[in-house]
Amino acid sequence: MDTTYLSYRLRFIWLTVFAVAMGFLEAIVVVYLRMIYYPEGFVFPLALIPPEVLSIEWVREIATLVMLAGIGIITGRNNLQRLFYALFAFGIWDIFYYVALKLFLAWPASILTWDLLFLIPIPWLGPVLAPVICSVTMIIMALLIIGKQERGFIVNPSTADWILIYGGAAIILFTFLVDYSLIIIDSGILTSGRTPDESERLMSTLSTYIPDNYMWLLFAAGELFIIAGTVRILLKPHKKETHEKAD
Repeated sequence: MDTTYLSYRLRFIWLTVFAVAMGFLEAIVVVYLRMIYYPEGFVFPLALIPPEVLSIEWVREIATLVMLAGIGIITGRNNLQRLFYALFAFGIWDIFYYVALKLFLAWPASILTWDLLFLIPIPWLGPVLAPVICSVTMIIMALLIIGKQERGFIVNPSTADWILIYGGAAIILFTFLVDYSLIIIDSGILTSGRTPDESERLMSTLSTYIPDNYMWLLFAAGELFIIAGTVRILLKPHKKETHEKAD
């Protein structure tokens, strides 16, 4: 019996259990926040939360990322596996976060409903479908790349592979950040400092902004870059390792 293969499958199983539980926990926190700040429902334009609460939310988001990175570091045998186990956990966590919100709040109404995805360093915006596609991509990448390595093949991504993957990720990140970035740039704060009038204008714009035009073509380009980099990694003529790996 191939115990190494079973071992890595079990790692994926337990990592899935952990990430699902973490997704539900994250959703429960958001349920409480929405009860307090969005009792009429979470829709745009969004009510602005107090700065002190925003700071706490930043800490919560950082803690979430540390937990996901930490579980990847614990699970992986090497740096490549640590990265992709963390991405796998992130993908499962994100998908089941939305599953839990749907169960608890009957939200989102559809996969094209806009969401506030993240807050660091500025708010990220996008339809729910976009981060879900990213999550599915990360899960598949982790399963394929770690699976190939665990079957005894040497997996050594080249610089070009990483450029494609990280370049695609940067393009997708741009589509999430562009809405609020343009609002901040248009406010004039970046060029002339935070004057009272400019701050008031920025707050007014943020409190009335309704996103309606996501850059799906640019998002698709980013996904294609990531897929191309992954396919390059998987199609390389990797040699099998000859030594037996310890579990």
